[in-house]
Amino acid sequence: MSTPQLVVHHDKDLMAQAAAARLITKIVDAQSSRGHASVVLTGGRNGNGVLAALAAAPARDAVDWSRLDLWWGDERFLPEGDPDRNVTQAREALLDRVPLDPKRVHAMPASDGPHGADADAAAAGYAGELARAAGPENHGAVPVFDVLMLGVGPDTHVASLFPELPAVRETERTVVGVHGAPKPPPTRVTLTLPAIRAAREVWLLAAGEDKAGAAAIALTGAGEVQAPAAGARGRARTLWLMDTAAASRLPRSLYPPASP
Repeated sequence: MSTPQLVVHHDKDLMAQAAAARLITKIVDAQSSRGHASVVLTGGRNGNGVLAALAAAPARDAVDWSRLDLWWGDERFLPEGDPDRNVTQAREALLDRVPLDPKRVHAMPASDGPHGADADAAAAGYAGELARAAGPENHGAVPVFDVLMLGVGPDTHVASLFPELPAVRETERTVVGVHGAPKPPPTRVTLTLPAIRAAREVWLLAAGEDKAGAAAIALTGAGEVQAPAAGARGRARTLWLMDTAAASRLPRSLYPPASP
């Protein structure tokens, strides 16, 4: 796994705009080299901020949206169309504004979907969808995502992997149901660390003073069970995209020389 690199921006808006520009470049490069690209989206204020910035970026037209596969790192297990679902928020921020191929938008199942209210069955169903999308070249049960974005919670959680809960200890399955999450709603579906680590690049988004403690814990030697963000690494690259407030408790030695 790659060693985390930091990029620290002045504020959350600049971070979102820079992340959106970086994401456009990665998608275009992947499509140029392989004909398609694969990205895992995240919810929350920072994830949705990046999507909104992408929607507003003139360079978004450089992307061939019909050749982009979109996945999710986690989902709140709520009915289809619920405003708290990550996919609902993503559609509002970006997806309904660009010409995506609906077959390549891989939303996690809803609680009123084909698996009913069984979050574990929904997780198994999504794991199956990932496995079917993984080609022989991927050598695993998930596609090799070009970019996998994760928001970092104040408690160091990423996706719906919360400190000390069973999901963060999972080493075999790629998707699991989460029960009794410490923030609402308690029932969720999430990728596991093995699935996250299949990505070429993992980007962790942290903006705001409430993320400063989590960033400091995850980047200064904490274990992944106690601080799930510490275990989120990409094969080729792990980027922490931050604003100065979120980076305020980090040792200055961790700052990259070229941070804006």
